[in-house]
Amino acid sequence: MNLVLLTALGVGGATVIGALIGFFTKTISHKFSDLVLSFAAGVMLCAAFFGLIMPSLEYGGNGAVFVTIIGIFCGALMLNVLDKLIPHLHRLSGVDIESHSENNDKLNKVLLFVMAIAIHNLPEGLAAGVGFGTGNTAEALTIAGGIALQNIPEGMVIIAPMLAGGMSKKRTLFVASLTGLVEVLGTFLGYAAVSISNAILPFALAFAGGTMLYVISDEMIPETHHGEERGATYALLIGFCVMLLLDFYMG
Repeated sequence: MNLVLLTALGVGGATVIGALIGFFTKTISHKFSDLVLSFAAGVMLCAAFFGLIMPSLEYGGNGAVFVTIIGIFCGALMLNVLDKLIPHLHRLSGVDIESHSENNDKLNKVLLFVMAIAIHNLPEGLAAGVGFGTGNTAEALTIAGGIALQNIPEGMVIIAPMLAGGMSKKRTLFVASLTGLVEVLGTFLGYAAVSISNAILPFALAFAGGTMLYVISDEMIPETHHGEERGATYALLIGFCVMLLLDFYMG
């Protein structure tokens, strides 16, 4: 349980680390952001497949493949519904906030942007927590590590629009920390769910894998194509292979 607590704090704290970096980095180039986010996408892609979806098949017993497929689509559909309720993150990034808008309008956009990130962080936290249900601690830690890695550039991204919206630095850091706290909560919820009943473990693993695949395809990869598509593609492959090496030698 102590390890789960430390993991939850690490996953959520990665957003805060990214936010702190954002304070000291006035401008983040698209190229740098694309490469980091692509690398994180590759890490998460490998973690989703080998750390969540494959174990779901292994623990599923009879009809495992159908349970896994249903779980994947349920996870993806949940985020699809959330995307219908809230705008996509890439439509609410800081670069889309018009300079001539009033501060109140800016702040409303920013708060919606932060809310979107917080809601999307919940299933990522669930994925980190569910990973511990397999009993493979090394595998669970690599999944959590991939999610944490993705949270750092995410934390960097949310700082600029909040400051542009007129929020103080202290309050900006507080709000960024809240988005990380959502992920901590998600980690505990995922861990608790599979601890209560191992019967839901195959579905929970596939569900978490589906949410991660959805985030990668719908949010992360489109965000990395700003004219550096080739570099972003290789960064994704490198991230995937790094996670593959960790899984092979630590799993």
